[in-house]
Amino acid sequence: MKIIKGGVTAAKGFEAASTAAGIKYKDRTDMALIYSKKPCKTAGTFTTNVVKAAPVKWDRNVVESGVKSQAVIVNSGIANACTGEEGYGYCKETAEAAAKALGIDAEGVLVGSTGVIGMQMPIEKLKNGIVKLAEGKSKDIESGTLAAKAIMTTDTYEKEIAVTIEVGDRTVTIGGMAKGSGMIHPNMCTMLSFITTDAAISKKALQAALSEDVNDTYNMISVDGDTSTNDTVLLLANGMAKNEKIKYDTEDYKKFAEALHVVNEYLAKKIAGDGEGATALFEVQVMGASTKEQAKIIAKSIVCSNLTKTAIAGHDANWGRILCAMGYSGAEFDPEKVDLFFESKAGKIQICENGTAVAYSEEKATEILSQPEVKAVADIKEGSEKATAWGCDLTHGYIDINADYRS
Repeated sequence: MKIIKGGVTAAKGFEAASTAAGIKYKDRTDMALIYSKKPCKTAGTFTTNVVKAAPVKWDRNVVESGVKSQAVIVNSGIANACTGEEGYGYCKETAEAAAKALGIDAEGVLVGSTGVIGMQMPIEKLKNGIVKLAEGKSKDIESGTLAAKAIMTTDTYEKEIAVTIEVGDRTVTIGGMAKGSGMIHPNMCTMLSFITTDAAISKKALQAALSEDVNDTYNMISVDGDTSTNDTVLLLANGMAKNEKIKYDTEDYKKFAEALHVVNEYLAKKIAGDGEGATALFEVQVMGASTKEQAKIIAKSIVCSNLTKTAIAGHDANWGRILCAMGYSGAEFDPEKVDLFFESKAGKIQICENGTAVAYSEEKATEILSQPEVKAVADIKEGSEKATAWGCDLTHGYIDINADYRS
């Protein structure tokens, strides 16, 4: 496997575009297009929030119907959530406008929205934007990068990656882009992720690879504990690599799934590290667990703890907050066996052994916790299973951003 430059346009046959439609933001792009020259098999995972945005309902119907897709239309600024029949109707109008502009089937057009909940979409602006997207689509790397920028809301940078693998005598590419900074606590899988591949692969294998992987990637991140109404991951495969078709539970499937995991984990970590107001990516690894599920529950509890997150923001090795978060996670373990460590590029220290404090340098701990990427390791010494979760520190910047989000 090889990481290459680019994102959604890296795979054969995919193009992208961006435009400023004036949906909510001024003086910036706010719409993106992903287009495939050939119809794609699709897979998707969606928010488990009972309150689901119109695009989530639309896309889930498209994915489950089995119809092939050639385009994804995404807007930022307005989420098209809690908008009733009118909002769902706008998804249909968006698909029809894209079909007309691109000369494709409307039934397979996928849509994505992110932004303020409860506002109705200015559909005419959206339709005008679609025309511009169709006219400006391109296969070059820059077009993919600009598309990734266009879907940002409070994100501070675009998030994209591409990798290649060899399947038989063919090179298969997987590329992706994502957005997410606040309202991040996915459970499916406000985060959006769009992944393209030129792999020839069965729909069963495509959906399985995505569904199996989100539990170890997007579902293991949290910025603020809020599961969005719009969480969506879409995976499109157009088969243009012309490899022998990948089928579920084969060696080629395992190779594809491993590459997809690299893409998903990279994007998930970028989302976590770009949390609203964040100054550090906070990684938590739980090891020595008796089961994978036990490790996941404990890791997610630590990374979601506001007290732990504020300690990271203050570069304070307050390890008692970590043990506390472990204790209320719902997972059973023996607190008198737990070892805790902090590490970063500045070094590694042990701060707790068998549930009690050990002597360590507060100055060194502060230095380790002052880095842009900080890791906590909890060894519960019960078995060989482990899990990793990602989040960020919690600063006053989070309040500043969200107190003024609608204005």
